[in-house]
Amino acid sequence: MPKNFDAIIVGAGHAGLEAAFACAKLNLKTALITLNYEHIADTPCNPSIGGPAKGVVVREIDALGGMQAQAADRNQLQIKLLNTSRGAGVWALRAQIDKIKYHEWFCQQIRKQKNLTLIIDEVTDLIIEKKKIIGVKTKKDIFHCKAAVITTGTYLRSVCHFGNKQFKSGPSFQKCAEKLSKSLVKNGFKLIRLKTGTPPRILDTSINYGKMQIQPGSKQPLAFVHYKPFYRPFKDQIPSYLIFTNKKIHDLIKRNIKRSAMYAGRIHAIGPRYCPSIEDKVIKFPHKSKHQLFIEPESLKMNTIYLQGFSTSFDVQFQEKLVHLLPGFAKAKILKYAYAIEYDAIDPTQLKLNYEAKKVNNLFFAGQINGTSGYEEAAGQGLLAGINLFLKITKKPPLVLSRQEAYIGVMTDDIITKGISEPYRLLTSRAEHRLYLRNDNAQERLLKYGYKVGLVSEKVKKDYELQQKKINKILNLLKTKYVGDFTPLQKKYKCPNYTLFQLLKRPDVKLNDLLNFLKTKVNNIVCQKIEIQVKFEGYINNQLKSIKKLNNLSKVSLAKIKNYKEIKNLSLEAIDKLNRIMPEKLDQASRISGINLIDIAIIKNYVDRMKK
Repeated sequence: MPKNFDAIIVGAGHAGLEAAFACAKLNLKTALITLNYEHIADTPCNPSIGGPAKGVVVREIDALGGMQAQAADRNQLQIKLLNTSRGAGVWALRAQIDKIKYHEWFCQQIRKQKNLTLIIDEVTDLIIEKKKIIGVKTKKDIFHCKAAVITTGTYLRSVCHFGNKQFKSGPSFQKCAEKLSKSLVKNGFKLIRLKTGTPPRILDTSINYGKMQIQPGSKQPLAFVHYKPFYRPFKDQIPSYLIFTNKKIHDLIKRNIKRSAMYAGRIHAIGPRYCPSIEDKVIKFPHKSKHQLFIEPESLKMNTIYLQGFSTSFDVQFQEKLVHLLPGFAKAKILKYAYAIEYDAIDPTQLKLNYEAKKVNNLFFAGQINGTSGYEEAAGQGLLAGINLFLKITKKPPLVLSRQEAYIGVMTDDIITKGISEPYRLLTSRAEHRLYLRNDNAQERLLKYGYKVGLVSEKVKKDYELQQKKINKILNLLKTKYVGDFTPLQKKYKCPNYTLFQLLKRPDVKLNDLLNFLKTKVNNIVCQKIEIQVKFEGYINNQLKSIKKLNNLSKVSLAKIKNYKEIKNLSLEAIDKLNRIMPEKLDQASRISGINLIDIAIIKNYVDRMKK
C-alpha cells in the first residue's frame, strides 16, 4: 500500500467519486478512502438521477468530463424528459437507476482507472502544518498528500431516528465517522447540524399494482451523455406507479404526531424544505386532502420498491399502520423501515468559490458536508473540487463557474456566498438565466472548460464542433430560404413571404416540417437544439445582454481588501458580512444578503482608488 499521494479523497459517494476520477484522469496519484466497499456510489435515498434543475447539472457534469451521466445512462431502469409542456428553460432528464448495478459499475471503473488507489478505512484526523493539509490519519494508518477533498456526505457523527428510538449510524444502517468532526473543529471549522430522511422499502410482490396509475418511461431516445449516448430501449424500461395519500392517513398522523421523532422534539437539526417528511406535509399543508406518492423500482437484483414522498421518522409500528392504508398496500410487507438521520456539515461560507477552505490551504470540501442535498449537487461539487485541486497543485488559475453559465455555478454561489439555513436543493427558480442554462446546451456552455483542463478528449471536442457546423449550416439555410420558394409551404401556411427562420418561430411549425424542403436530415438532438434557438431567440438574446452587464462586476477583484473596516461609510452590517464571506469579486459581494447598491458603489470606488 503506497503512503504518499498527490490527492486524497475522503468518501466514495457521488462527490468523492467525481473528485477522485477527475484527479486520477489528470495524472495525479490519487487515494480514495471510504468506510465501506459495499456502499461506494450508494443511493441511500431515491434511486434516481436527474429531475428539475438536477438533470441539467448531470448534463453539465458530462460536458465538463465527469462520470455521473455515463453511470446513469448505463444503469437506468427508466428515463423521462420532464416539463415538456412548459418552456425549454425547465426541461430536464430524470432516470430511475438500478442501485446495485450503479454501484457495481463504479467499482469496475475504480479497478480500471490508472493512478487511483481504493482504501477501505476511516479517516479520523487531518494532518495540517502551517495552515496547509499534508495528510490524513486513519484508524489503521497515516497517508500523506499535497491536497485533499473531504466528501463525507451524511456520515459525520450521524444518528438515525425511529420514533423514540435513536442510534449512531450512517445511511442504510452503516457505521458512521465519529472522529473527523472533532478534527475539523480543532482546525477552526464551524460545524452545523442537518437532517434528512428516507421512506420505507416494500416487498414488490406484496402490493396490488392494479390500484395504481402506471407511469411509463419515454418512448423517444434520451440520454444524459452527449458523445456516443447510450439509449435504453422503451421495451426494456421498467414503469413506476402513482398513488395518493388519503384522509384516513392524514387524520391518523394528526392524532399521533408526537410519535414522530421530529415532532416529539428528539431531532434538533434542520431538515430539507423541498423534500419534507409525510408528517411535515400533513401538518404544514392542512388544506391539502392528498399528497402524491411514486412507487419506484430499486434494482432488478432486488425485490424492493421505493415509496417516494413517504419519508418519515415515525416508529416502526406506526409506519406499518400508515403504509397499510395506502391504495394497493393493504397487505404490503415492509422490508426496510423509514428513518430520519442527523449529521454534521460545515458552514459553506468558510470556503472559497473554488471549494478550497479559506483557513487551510489545499483542503477542499464537496457534497453534503457543504450543506447541500442530492446526488447531482454532490457530484457537481465533487467534480469542481477535484478539478480545482489539480489546478491548485499545478499552480494554475482556479475554475470558478459563474451563476450566469451553469447551474453548478448557481449552486456554488448560493451556498458559498449566501450560506445555508437548511439542506440546499437546486431549483430552476434559483437560476436568474434559466432559459440560457438549458438541458440541451450544456456543451456549448462548458465543454471548453473540460477540454482546457484535460478531462474532455480531442474526439469529443471534434464531435461537438462537427455538430455545431451542422446546426449553423441549417440555421443559415433557414435564414436565406423563403416560404415563397416552396409552393406547398405557401399553400399550407398562407403567410407573408417570411424566411423559413421566421416561419419556424410560429408555435405550430416544427423543423421536421421544413427539412424535406431543405433536402437535409438531422437527428433528434440537433433538431431540438435548432428549434429552441429559433423559437426562443428573442428571450435568449435578452438574457445574454443581461449576462454581459453582470460580467462587468465579475471583472472587479477584491483580493487586495484584507479588512472591510478600512472602507469608510460602509454599514456595520456590511462590514461584518463582507469580512465573514471575504468575496473574491465584486459581483459575489453584490449577492451577499444585506449588501445594497450603495455598498457596492462605495467598494467599487475604494478599489478604483487603490489602483491609482
